[in-house]
Amino acid sequence: MKSALFALAAVAAAAVPLHGHADAAAAAKNPSYVHGDFGPPRGDPIHAVLTAPPHVPAPTMRNYPAKVIVELEVIEKEMPISEGVTYTFWTFGGTVPGSFIRVRQGDTVEFHLRNNPNNKMPHNIDLHGVTGPGGGAASSFTAPGHESQFTFKALNEGLYVYHCATAPVGMHVANGMYGLLLVEPPQGLTPVDHEYYVMQGDFYTTGKYREKGHQPFDMEAAIAEKPTYVVFNGAEGALTGDKALTAKTGETVRLFVGNGGPNLVSSFHVIGEIFDRVQYEGGTHVQENVQTTLIPAGGAAIVEFHTEVPGSYVLVDHSIFRAFNKGALAILKVDGPEDKSIYSGKEVDSVYLGERANPNLAAVTQATKAAASGKLTKEEQIKAGQQLFTGTCSVCHQANGEGLPGVFPPLAKSDFIAADPKRPVQILLRGLTGKVTVNGKDYNSVMPPMSQLNDDEIANILTFVLNSWGNPGGRIEAEDVAKVRAEKPATPAAGH
Repeated sequence: MKSALFALAAVAAAAVPLHGHADAAAAAKNPSYVHGDFGPPRGDPIHAVLTAPPHVPAPTMRNYPAKVIVELEVIEKEMPISEGVTYTFWTFGGTVPGSFIRVRQGDTVEFHLRNNPNNKMPHNIDLHGVTGPGGGAASSFTAPGHESQFTFKALNEGLYVYHCATAPVGMHVANGMYGLLLVEPPQGLTPVDHEYYVMQGDFYTTGKYREKGHQPFDMEAAIAEKPTYVVFNGAEGALTGDKALTAKTGETVRLFVGNGGPNLVSSFHVIGEIFDRVQYEGGTHVQENVQTTLIPAGGAAIVEFHTEVPGSYVLVDHSIFRAFNKGALAILKVDGPEDKSIYSGKEVDSVYLGERANPNLAAVTQATKAAASGKLTKEEQIKAGQQLFTGTCSVCHQANGEGLPGVFPPLAKSDFIAADPKRPVQILLRGLTGKVTVNGKDYNSVMPPMSQLNDDEIANILTFVLNSWGNPGGRIEAEDVAKVRAEKPATPAAGH
């Protein structure tokens, strides 16, 4: 029924003459016409329905230009950027990215920007879909507790970024002040089963990746273009686990993908899918059968694909260290019957999903809060370590700790660990290369250093291992890891 209504609306939009500007006739003949006024607004003013990510407002379902009133509030607020890590975001509408705005080409938009009285900074807005000085920035400079208003004509269809442009511009954008504006073509977009809003951003903190507690903005790192986090929708894990996007087999999915930057270009890819259509750079031209599409900082793309088989499809920035070591990873969970003629394989691949295969990482967040209050228990460490082990260690050593015969030594009932329960701290930090004997069997492979893990992550993982699969028990604390990390290695690492 939904698709049928959309289709009828699209036909009606194409059939009803457009009125006003001389460009209307050309637009009626060519739905992707670049520029059109389409005359004054008709009918009663419409208050735009704005949505928080990853949701998208319903199609406009109109065949005439209207006056659309958009009301958006700037809110400065502290929110999680990763488990146990908070950051003070500056937001449009209380979310990162900001509220999704959807209008139709030819609409007259009356824009109201409010700056919450509890904010500390002045802000404005530059919408890339505006034709006029500063994209609206020149008309919308707003102090805390005040409101500004300006009007613009949506002349060009496309998917456009908006962002704050108050000096220092980079700092405002880096704190999360960006979002997307969709200007629909006169005939509307082709109906699909699901539309989602995904936007990448790079963040710069004084603390290292996943360093716990509140992390301030680091201007020097931002200028040097060395982000701590690269994430979708404002936080690591914002679209994973119980917050993953969803679809069913046999459905079509449209992603409105933006890149707020402020610095990095995104190589957007969905692992296990091929884009049927990409409106690259958010414009009107289409590329088909695309694996990865570039989205510049301050740019966008509309990607569409259909689902064939169930499973977890991972959205990444294919500048791949950003995905697995800075957070640029999201999941589309597809349910439905399998089709072995298309694909036969396991549903979840921990090589890609890592700890994000978990419904959530609540145990990690709880352990962080407990550590901050000085009340962290061994049981809390074990629960957090178990969740982290999934993504860090289970691929090689297996979820049951049995390892792979002749390749990766077992962690279960390990005499190697029992001989010195704190030796694994050294191994995780320095790595291990060469021959070792575990439970009477020889192993000769390479374990790279896990130096990307912070002290409490290593402590929690190893506490989980020590208390699992018949190992001797015990506890590793973050202070133990910090002490080893501070030591200068005496000799190059040797071992497994």
